[in-house]
Amino acid sequence: MIEECVHKILNTKFLSYEITPPRGTNIGEELIKELQEWDGYDALVCTDAPLAKFKQSSILTSLKLQNTLKKPVICTLNMRDRNSIAIQGDILGANQLDVRLFLALSGDPVKLGDYPNAKGVFEGNSTLLIHLINQCNQNKDLNDKPFKGEVKTIYPFGVINSYANNPLSLKNKMKRKIKSGVLALFTQPIYDIENAKILVQWCAEINRELHTNTQLVLGYFPIMKYKTAQFLYSKLPGVFVPQIWLKKLEEASLISQEQEQKVGFELSKKLFEDLKNTHYKIHFMNANKITLAKKILR
Repeated sequence: MIEECVHKILNTKFLSYEITPPRGTNIGEELIKELQEWDGYDALVCTDAPLAKFKQSSILTSLKLQNTLKKPVICTLNMRDRNSIAIQGDILGANQLDVRLFLALSGDPVKLGDYPNAKGVFEGNSTLLIHLINQCNQNKDLNDKPFKGEVKTIYPFGVINSYANNPLSLKNKMKRKIKSGVLALFTQPIYDIENAKILVQWCAEINRELHTNTQLVLGYFPIMKYKTAQFLYSKLPGVFVPQIWLKKLEEASLISQEQEQKVGFELSKKLFEDLKNTHYKIHFMNANKITLAKKILR
């Protein structure tokens, strides 16, 4: 199951779907049932306290999802909440339970979350986490000391912004991430198809230069409300929302909520089709709204 997922990411079409664990005691039987009845994705990606907001453990939630659904789960890990001792222990423990796909993040600042007085660890960024995983794959810890027993292969993935005011800086960042040894880079949401084409081109160029085979997975997040478009446009510097989206959604919101939803769906549906036709390796994010995801994918 794990190796089949990696093969798809590297060699064929691929669609992942993001799941955010709840701020509660269970992931929700209704959500589990919806996922069991839907076979439209190749893997789930389980988030790790995004925006520094308290959620269930990404590792334990990934384990439950993978065991229940019999589908591979890419477990997100961030360096904000753990030092190198803790994170090595978590990865080794998960390894024995076949949670072996990890999306490495540095982590959002604590001040963004619901515990602003908590202390972030930030012993290192996502590059350290990738290095740690590569060490584990050599059966060694960060101090080069060998482990007892054999570690099953762990597969690291990274993230990258989808836009930057300085394109060269973004391309250089992509190159550093690819050099670190990730198998694929998941981008933040993309709303401009020409931007997507540029990112795919950069990845191909860097792979040729470095003799690597890192894949790009294009981030996709449907926008159904003008306020959501405004937030993404003004608050997330690594995401670019075209003015035409803002204009159409604003005009629709002044008519009615139904019109706003209709326009948002039409824009988002067309974007997904364009991304699919450009580069069918896509990461679908929409806050666990599976009904909407199925409608767009139909």
